[in-house]
Amino acid sequence: MNAKRFLTVSLIVFLISFAGSSFAQTKGNASKAPKAQTTAPAASKSAKPALIDLNSASKQELMTLTGVGDAYAQKIIDNRPYRAKTDLTRKNIVPQATYDKIAGQVIAKQTANTENKAPGKASGKKAPASKKTS
Repeated sequence: MNAKRFLTVSLIVFLISFAGSSFAQTKGNASKAPKAQTTAPAASKSAKPALIDLNSASKQELMTLTGVGDAYAQKIIDNRPYRAKTDLTRKNIVPQATYDKIAGQVIAKQTANTENKAPGKASGKKAPASKKTS
């Protein structure tokens, strides 16, 4: 009776060990397939057109945006600098419908010059406290 039980347990352990190795091999093959698929989205990301910077784009570049003509392009240039692309609607530069069309195509990059030109805002640095000497 013990020999039969030992044989059954040995057979089960044997089958489980081979079943585990067959699953491991399947995972190795399956992991190669997604790598091939992940290269396709990476290629499509690089194919996206570059974002147009609202703070530095020329009038001609702005006019390439959907819904932006001569008047809106000039209005965007006249109201620079922008802290964020949402300033276009906050400052009533373009209507919401036009903004919805161009939001994915534009960016408002910040540089040292644009931060200093922001109207009505201090540079964010406190003036050094004057020391009294007696």
